[in-house]
Amino acid sequence: MESEQLFHRGYYRNSYNSITSASSDEELLDGAGVIMDFQTSEDDNLLDGDASIGTHYTMTNGGSINSSTHLLDLLDEPIPGVGTYDDFHTIDWVREKCKDRERHRRINSKKKESAWEMTKSLYDAWSGWLVVTLTGLASGALAGLIDIAADWMTDLKEGICLSALWFNHEQCCWGSNETTFEERDKCPQWKTWAELIIGQAEGPGSYIMNYIMYIFWALSFAFLAVSLVKVFAPYACGSGIPEIKTILSGFIIRGYLGKWTLMIKTITLVLAVASGLSLGKEGPLVHVACCCGNIFSYLFPKYSTNEAKKREVLSAASAAGVSVAFGAPIGGVLFSLEEVSYYFPLKTLWRSFFAALVAAFVLRSINPFGNSRLVLFYVEYHTPWYLFELFPFILLGVFGGLWGAFFIRANIAWCRRRKSTKFGKYPVLEVIIVAAITAVIAFPNPYTRLNTSELIKELFTDCGPLESSSLCDYRNDMNASKIVDIPDRPAGTGVYSAIWQLCLALIFKIIMTVFTFGIKVPSGLFIPSMAIGAIAGRIVGIAVEQLAYYHHDWFIFKEWCEVGADCITPGLYAMVGAAACLGGVTRMTVSLVVIVFELTGGLEYIVPLMAAVMTSKWVGDAFGREGIYEAHIRLNGYPFLDAKEEFTHTTLAADVMRPRRSDPPLAVLTQDNMTVEDIENLINETSYNGFPVIMSKESQRLVGFALRRDLTIAIGLALAAESARKKQEGIVGSSRVCFAQHTPSLPAESPRPLKLRSILDMSPFTVTDHTPMEIVVDIFRKLGLRQCLVTHNGIVLGIITKKNILEHLEQLKQHVEPLAPPWHYNKKRYPPSYGPDGKPRPRVNNVQLNPIAEEREETEEEVHLLNSTTL
Repeated sequence: MESEQLFHRGYYRNSYNSITSASSDEELLDGAGVIMDFQTSEDDNLLDGDASIGTHYTMTNGGSINSSTHLLDLLDEPIPGVGTYDDFHTIDWVREKCKDRERHRRINSKKKESAWEMTKSLYDAWSGWLVVTLTGLASGALAGLIDIAADWMTDLKEGICLSALWFNHEQCCWGSNETTFEERDKCPQWKTWAELIIGQAEGPGSYIMNYIMYIFWALSFAFLAVSLVKVFAPYACGSGIPEIKTILSGFIIRGYLGKWTLMIKTITLVLAVASGLSLGKEGPLVHVACCCGNIFSYLFPKYSTNEAKKREVLSAASAAGVSVAFGAPIGGVLFSLEEVSYYFPLKTLWRSFFAALVAAFVLRSINPFGNSRLVLFYVEYHTPWYLFELFPFILLGVFGGLWGAFFIRANIAWCRRRKSTKFGKYPVLEVIIVAAITAVIAFPNPYTRLNTSELIKELFTDCGPLESSSLCDYRNDMNASKIVDIPDRPAGTGVYSAIWQLCLALIFKIIMTVFTFGIKVPSGLFIPSMAIGAIAGRIVGIAVEQLAYYHHDWFIFKEWCEVGADCITPGLYAMVGAAACLGGVTRMTVSLVVIVFELTGGLEYIVPLMAAVMTSKWVGDAFGREGIYEAHIRLNGYPFLDAKEEFTHTTLAADVMRPRRSDPPLAVLTQDNMTVEDIENLINETSYNGFPVIMSKESQRLVGFALRRDLTIAIGLALAAESARKKQEGIVGSSRVCFAQHTPSLPAESPRPLKLRSILDMSPFTVTDHTPMEIVVDIFRKLGLRQCLVTHNGIVLGIITKKNILEHLEQLKQHVEPLAPPWHYNKKRYPPSYGPDGKPRPRVNNVQLNPIAEEREETEEEVHLLNSTTL
């Protein structure tokens, strides 16, 4: 299975030397469509009883580390080529923030020593602004390149410009003097494939040849896109927003934001859009911008060595991506804040705004559409909306919510079926089939044949005197003396024909978008959802317009719609419908309204947009509170704790902690009773990411927490130093390992002890076994913890990791009975930590928390222990 192979990549930990040769953050992982099952995932594998493949350490004497390097220095500074965390693991936000504060104090303490140190301090202070500036520049440039290339390749399916091969259809006819108002897109310089191949511009033969060439180019672009993704960058497929949300929450997916992914995603995004598939480029542009931010962050040590700081850059990059996707810098900032970011401090808000500004400025300078706008479908309306129109606007919101609920369920069901059947093993064949069906059905309908962005532009555009679209084929009043505002008019045959074509296009878009989103090519969801809403909105707008024309004496129209007045704007309905459908799918609210507001450039339509978007969210939430991105995160098993979800259950920390009764005992270290060999054996026999350190086997009181990686490096360096007779010489396998502040007295013939107090976390987060899980989940969300120790009177009972919480939430969602509550659950009593002899109970199965079914009467001895003041 691809997912299993992918999971067992990363650091193959067969020797200490492998740490120095581990993959970098730009490593291309061989796999696609990763399924991170909670039962087999290595994420936060602190208490996963069985050691999985590829997670086995073996200590070896020696190593490739320079023996003259100080141990503590190496523990503070990462070894070149190795990140702080392994692949598919979660970062420790608290630890990363502490590292950044310590780095900041060190720089401030040295900046007055010399001019060079002052320069370094200024460079460090300005590095954040430099990296977001570079990210904005790169994002704007790549977005302009993608827009220009996608437009040219889309028109390539229909013909070619003989006078300048690099011109698209519109640019080819700009300089022609032979175009007419009715046929402004026809000029001698532009030749269709039928004219070039068979020499016919009209007739059945010409139509069939253009049909065949349209399908040929669509299949060619789709095949090339999926082949590049499959061979070179499996992570370049899809939208990328679910994975970016997961990464910003603190998860490590190496290679997902690397240079290969950026290169292949940029190329294949152009090919996928040009193939005519029901997808958009706006979502993948966020992925492209985050790749730029990740790559540029490696130029600055402040961000390259700190995963938490790097995520601040990625938040700003996502804002820049939306800025160039919709030409909405403010909407991009709000999108990053509302939809993707997990940690968003105030300085990140400022830098996100600056990155979005730079990206929008670069894209405006490139002017990819030739209209001095950042997007193709920028529109302006000059007529007001009236109070009675709120009713159809709310109806469009209901439609958007229903569409969002249907799409999420249908798409997730299809993606789940793809993963569980043989069909998912042939991604190239799936893309070819979807592209073929799309091309065959799309060509006969002029509205589905259009590029989706051009379709949205036509639907948004209001009918004016210069519009020649069939949507504007109204019967004109020839007696009108002048045209200032074109009044509402009866629809002509072209309008009715266009409505039927739009109805067919709506059905086609709904069906094909369900099957297209999730295939192994770059595929965004913003534009298809907006197109569906725009089609529905335009149909409703024309219906309301004709109703107002023929029944202007009705009480709802009588006050506002006079005869000959411009009352209804169908394009406005298309815009409201587009926002409602996009909101129903993504459950965005504030950022979506601002994005659409920036598209129209008018404050007057804020209220209709807000009404439609909120209605779509309420209707969608009635069928399920998850948006499409959260649903895909859950489908793929990514360890993401959604801050929007509420935990309303009454379970306790003791119900979720590990180990359970059937699990192996909790692996712990003692502060001064274990040897180097004992710790090596413990590391080799387990796959935990860290170990609680207790005082002794007798007291079992918590001292601190030691990470597996730090132990591995520390022991490896100590053994390497011993072989070179350097610092810590005399360290052998039988040396005592000491985590205490003072070394215990040892016999004279004993080898020198290994002091590891410097790698010990003296203040790990702990909760008691009676802490409500509502509080525990809140702590994990707001502090970004990897693990939390569960104690009782200072004695370690177990541990809770992020994976344990996700497992517990999944059980509750599926209405599966949670783990059996302890015997003291209803009595509000603590279990006895000591036996009848006054000594701590053995740690074989830790503290026995018997289920309610085995509850028995308390004996006098238990009552005495529970009430004892010594506990």
